[in-house]
Amino acid sequence: MSTTEEDSRRLAELGYKQELARTWSGFSNFAISFSIISILAGCFTTFGQAWNNGGPIAISWGWPLISAFILIIGFCMSELVSAYPTAGGIYWWAAKMGKPIHGWFTGWLNLIGLIAVTASVDYGCATFLNITLSRLTSGAWEGTLSQAFLLFVIVLVLHALINIFSHRLISLLQNVSVWWHVAGAAVIVGILIFAPTEHQSLGFVFTETINNSGFGNGDGGLPFWLYVLPLGFLLTQYTITGFDACAHVSEETQGASTAAARGLWQSIFYSAIGGWILLLAFLFAATNVEEINNQGGFVGAIFTTALSSPLATAIFAISTIGQFFCGMSCVTSMSRMTYAFSRDGAVPGWRLWSKVDRNRTPVNAILAGCAVAALITLPALYAPPGLATPIAFYAVVSIAVIGLYLAFLIPIWLRLRMGDRFEPGPWTLGPRYKVLGWIACIEIAIVCVYFVMPFSPAGVPGNEDFDWTFVNYAPIAVGVVLIGITLWWVLSARHWFTGPRRTVDDD
Repeated sequence: MSTTEEDSRRLAELGYKQELARTWSGFSNFAISFSIISILAGCFTTFGQAWNNGGPIAISWGWPLISAFILIIGFCMSELVSAYPTAGGIYWWAAKMGKPIHGWFTGWLNLIGLIAVTASVDYGCATFLNITLSRLTSGAWEGTLSQAFLLFVIVLVLHALINIFSHRLISLLQNVSVWWHVAGAAVIVGILIFAPTEHQSLGFVFTETINNSGFGNGDGGLPFWLYVLPLGFLLTQYTITGFDACAHVSEETQGASTAAARGLWQSIFYSAIGGWILLLAFLFAATNVEEINNQGGFVGAIFTTALSSPLATAIFAISTIGQFFCGMSCVTSMSRMTYAFSRDGAVPGWRLWSKVDRNRTPVNAILAGCAVAALITLPALYAPPGLATPIAFYAVVSIAVIGLYLAFLIPIWLRLRMGDRFEPGPWTLGPRYKVLGWIACIEIAIVCVYFVMPFSPAGVPGNEDFDWTFVNYAPIAVGVVLIGITLWWVLSARHWFTGPRRTVDDD
């Protein structure tokens, strides 16, 4: 029996007929998660979050520390995708190991997280494209917030069109994306090592603290260590996410039970190493601390103060292209989750979103996800004075992190609860699942508490400087979603939602 036939047979055992084209290699499966993690996206767009909330130590020490916890989460999920290689991914795992209610909440949290990831990545891409165009045209393109949002919509449309009409090229483009990220990051590190006339000291990179948040008394004391610094860890937690894409495209991957499991944890591991090297290069080149602070911790201030104009523009362009690849992968993953969740009747209008066209592409799911991504990013049209990046962007980032990691938490916890009743696939943690699973659950719970907190005193209702443009609306968005899907479950869905629906006969 060929590998493809074995995959189709295993999928049938899980209850689904082979509808999506199984043309992806193991490397392509790894490539989509590596592209979504995208050190050329997250390391650039959320650098300011870590700089303002902790400074260099939030990056030099925070990145490897949080990466280790995320890798543990990845190991737990690799075991699950090996056992259950379906496009529904973590939603399917939760429903299989628990009850329909577990699948219901996991699916919705995963879906809103993937939509928010798509929105944040494409908005970041548009922001850097905005800057690049302004530099290339010597200011003729003004680079305003409204222009950034226009570019954001254009990028979203392009990604939708690529996913709809170039479905056969997607896996190839994922492969190209990997090498662009590797080569692009290497070029940027080389520029930041050899081009600046001076560099920061080891002491600055590994011991310096900065607190531009407005909370606490400077960069010391318990408020800094217990509240401000953990907010800076959003850089790592956001950058290394979306790796569940390996599961979402498992129905399109050959040898999925092993390839998807391996691709998932390896995408985290290699991104963690590459991202740390890239971020250390940023910090060593960050010699004009005052100007970086003046620009709200925006990473571009490092390049414009340490490099010649052409080299700074080159870095902006390399990052922009990397982010474009990342956004393309995000749309692929998000649309597959929308398709799979709709296939089981959980999304309003599910018949529409679960359709595939003659090329076996979920076109309607792609269009719907991109439209919602544009809507939740509308507040980014407004930014507080003095900040290069709207607070709304970080709010969308927080929504992505909270939605995705809460969705990861549920099946990992259910796996712990199953114990020896769990039937592993070819890739398994063995008895180590217990300690790794508990570490993963505790880390996710702590992270989700921090990322609904205000980023600035001006975002705290009742504060004398309160301004809606400073508000982290992640708890509002996530809260509305949780209340909505809870009420929907209690009043209606619990009577008809039974979890994954079989699309093949029992024989």
